[in-house]
Amino acid sequence: MSAVETNGPADRAPRSVTILGSTGSVGANTVDLIRREPGRYRVEALTANRNVEALAGQARELGASFAVVADPDRYGALKDALSGSGIEAGAGAEAVREAAERPAELVMAAIVGSAGLASTLAAVRRGALIGLANKETLVCAGDIVTAEVARCGATLLPVDSEHSAIYQVFDFAQADRVERIILTASGGPFRTRSLAEMEAVTPAQAVAHPNWDMGAKISVDSATMMNKGLEIIEAHHLFPVEEKRIEVVVHPQSVIHSMVEYVDGSVLAQLGSPDMRTPIAYALGWPERIASPSPRLDFEAIAQLTFEPPDETRFPALRLARAALRAGGAAPTVLNAANEVAVAAFLAGTVRFLSIGQIVEEALVALGGEALGSLEDVVEIDRRTRVFADDRTGQNA
Repeated sequence: MSAVETNGPADRAPRSVTILGSTGSVGANTVDLIRREPGRYRVEALTANRNVEALAGQARELGASFAVVADPDRYGALKDALSGSGIEAGAGAEAVREAAERPAELVMAAIVGSAGLASTLAAVRRGALIGLANKETLVCAGDIVTAEVARCGATLLPVDSEHSAIYQVFDFAQADRVERIILTASGGPFRTRSLAEMEAVTPAQAVAHPNWDMGAKISVDSATMMNKGLEIIEAHHLFPVEEKRIEVVVHPQSVIHSMVEYVDGSVLAQLGSPDMRTPIAYALGWPERIASPSPRLDFEAIAQLTFEPPDETRFPALRLARAALRAGGAAPTVLNAANEVAVAAFLAGTVRFLSIGQIVEEALVALGGEALGSLEDVVEIDRRTRVFADDRTGQNA
């Protein structure tokens, strides 16, 4: 990619920003960075799922023009919370999509799961700069989304720490000189536990990540290593590298966020503390660098960095994700939808931890062989997979 020259923050108008999913982990960290430099940004729209109180507080503090709650039953509460502020309120899926369509230069796509697909696509279709923190968008509909990005002139800036790390050291002008991409994984809270021990783990144990502060769903995905499986699929769509050249290595310290190896043997890595504000700041400021309060690395205190191969017997999600990517068609959509249902059931206490992978594998066998030709196909296979997975978790009983 070529360098881009810009004026400094004092010489240009504030960057307009919309945050889809502003009350979640990534959204709240984005708000934190914006509030630290109030003259640099203007907030166009904020959205949340149900948390009206947090959403209204953010909207008032940042002076947003539009605030949306996805749950239409919470519209009255949001209107009341914004009364007298002059901030427009909206509710429901169409309003979330409208928020993405409003004229913000940067859209932070931070809605967790496939629920973020429609709004992210809406931002893509108007050619926006998109901070992509919603990996499920590319997992569910990668070919469709990337085709729309090219057609509409949008820009995807990955916000996952691993893909942001790769983006920062990937030479797009010499993509054919890349030998492999290496995604690092912390290994999650159960890295050293046996299958027998994992059979009995609780939701509270699964969401207690040793390094990162994340929401419950993403924390469980880290514990099963499905998060890393989804990242393999996302990396395949973000970077011109074949699946067989995307590798995973377990790195418990979470200091190296990912690496790119070139044909001359050089390995370029991006390092930092395990704090999501670093990749978020990279996207918020791009192509400039902006300040972030993330803790600085103390190499003497770290002392050593260790690496080990992932165990696909104890963590079958990696195998399932690779199989889904190789199969193509509906398989990645099925993988994601079945996983979302199974994780929700685990968090609700209706299935065991190891059942998550089993339910995903059953769904892939049953539904993963179908073709996808449109966004409507994605929505339909997602729906059917959720019905199938609900049956396996007892949710339809």
